[in-house]
Amino acid sequence: MDRPILQRLVLEFRDGDLVARVLYRSSLGGPNTGTKARQRVVTELVREGLRQALLSLEGGAECVGTSGFTTREDVLLATTSPDESKLVKKGA
Repeated sequence: MDRPILQRLVLEFRDGDLVARVLYRSSLGGPNTGTKARQRVVTELVREGLRQALLSLEGGAECVGTSGFTTREDVLLATTSPDESKLVKKGA
């Protein structure tokens, strides 16, 4: 099987549970939904995505968006790209 590419990893904490929404692409069909092989593939994608996120955060993160008053949602950008200026236009 080809190596799937993680495109998006969204983590939600709900009443003590962790919900991970994983979007990935694969050029081959891969295992069917619900199979142990597919669970292994998705679990490894989540692990690798979390490793990359932690490494990115060690280099610092910039708050690039906020919303809310009593319930807050902030968007952080942490990149491993050597040329971060191509990814984000910084405000004046």
